[in-house]
Amino acid sequence: MAVLELHHNALSSCSQKVRLALAEKGLEFTSHEVDLLTGEQHAPGYVKLNPKHVVPTLLHDGGVLTESTLINEYLDDAFPEPALLPASPAARHAARRWVKRIDDEVHPAAGVLTYAIGARQVALAQPPEAREAAIAAIPDPDRRAVRRSVIEHGVAAPEFAGALARFVDLLDDMNTALATSPWLTGAAFGLADAAALPYVLRLEHLAMTKAIDDRTRTADWLARVKARPAYAEAVARWLPAAVIELLRQQGEAVWSEVEPLTRH
Repeated sequence: MAVLELHHNALSSCSQKVRLALAEKGLEFTSHEVDLLTGEQHAPGYVKLNPKHVVPTLLHDGGVLTESTLINEYLDDAFPEPALLPASPAARHAARRWVKRIDDEVHPAAGVLTYAIGARQVALAQPPEAREAAIAAIPDPDRRAVRRSVIEHGVAAPEFAGALARFVDLLDDMNTALATSPWLTGAAFGLADAAALPYVLRLEHLAMTKAIDDRTRTADWLARVKARPAYAEAVARWLPAAVIELLRQQGEAVWSEVEPLTRH
């Protein structure tokens, strides 16, 4: 039996997609939760595993694996049944294009939305020196600057509208693609769907459900993902109800400012 250990966070989008792949393949793992709000990802012991100070990190028989997309590809190679990529090279390429787009365009925007709306009040409630120490611990200077901006200005931050537009474009293009295929990966649920789910779900958690429901095929896709046993195992059971309620309340409080930005 494979020995798998996962360092992850319940709400982390990258952690969610790796847990989805593990659950779809029926793989058990030893869980090590990393508290991102208190900065456990910056602890020296964890940074030795993941020098980028991010989650998730997967250990497999002693090997250390980072980068969620590469972890999911690794899992599909190491544990090929059930396959989470199509058989044909062209279909595999199409699925990987979704994953790459999400990694390159949508994921960087997720932190902007999350901190501008959901995590902002928590950050502002911290003593200024603690808040600044958490920001200073982010290795990338551009990410540090953006985090500081969205915590200070919320949805009025100059980075916010562009970040939300990345999400809205994803919803629109998913809606178009799902007219001809039941899943983003093709005929069956797979790695492209696992990659997209956390970001569509983040919009729902931030009280942007109307933006999803307005794209009916995307909304149907989300409902079908949620109906899968792997979703219950990999996502739903990890979600802290109190935090999800806080995100929803914060999202509702700024919805009148956000809603016009969800329409093209």
